[in-house]
Amino acid sequence: MTSQLNRPSTLQRVGYTLGAIVAGVVVGSLLNMGTIVLGSSLLPLVPFVAHALGTLAGAWIAALVARRVGTVRVAAGAIALLFLAGGIGAVAMIPAAPLWFDVLDLAGAYLPMAWLGARLATRTPAA
Repeated sequence: MTSQLNRPSTLQRVGYTLGAIVAGVVVGSLLNMGTIVLGSSLLPLVPFVAHALGTLAGAWIAALVARRVGTVRVAAGAIALLFLAGGIGAVAMIPAAPLWFDVLDLAGAYLPMAWLGARLATRTPAA
């Protein structure tokens, strides 16, 4: 009986998960754009690094928030899909990029980084 008292309601789970996704998108997008703006003259692969770091940070933040209600995979997966959709849009809008870069970016910067962010969040001690 006491285990049900500690379980979040469906509304709480949805609220936390949506809040986690919004927080992840904001943090990931800020890191992504900051990396591109500040690092474009430093590294030739800045767009890939920016996309990977943005997705990693966004998924990590989303998973940290969502783990309170047990929806880590949902929140990190949503971040992965949202950032992947942005990456696909960028590939479509920037046709001058070499094919190898598009493949590397789409295959390596989104789904694997979101998975890693979720894993890191579940290994971080709860506050």
